[in-house]
Amino acid sequence: MTNQQLNSGNPRVDIEYRRKKNAEEMRDQIISFSIMIFLTLIAFAAVAYEKFSGWFTVPFIILLAVVQVIFQLYYFMHMKERGHESPALFLYSGVLVAAMTVLALMTVVWW
Repeated sequence: MTNQQLNSGNPRVDIEYRRKKNAEEMRDQIISFSIMIFLTLIAFAAVAYEKFSGWFTVPFIILLAVVQVIFQLYYFMHMKERGHESPALFLYSGVLVAAMTVLALMTVVWW
């Protein structure tokens, strides 16, 4: 649907297209929000469950946080849409530099 023309010259068709597109976007955001709430509940359950050690709980919560950040970027910040290639490039470059910095500092500290 992203390749369809937004302005067909017929106002009735354009309004119907926008309504359908808005309904799809709202559905995607509600599903994404529901998944994020579910992931948050899983994180709380992992902390509350006393049989899990800290060595499992902390990386598990960090993994859930990374998944939630990805959902927020793609659905709530509209990074999945066309025209957002430049901000995505800068964002991913920043993540790469931050990951390399953390890895380098961990290497220096541990060895």
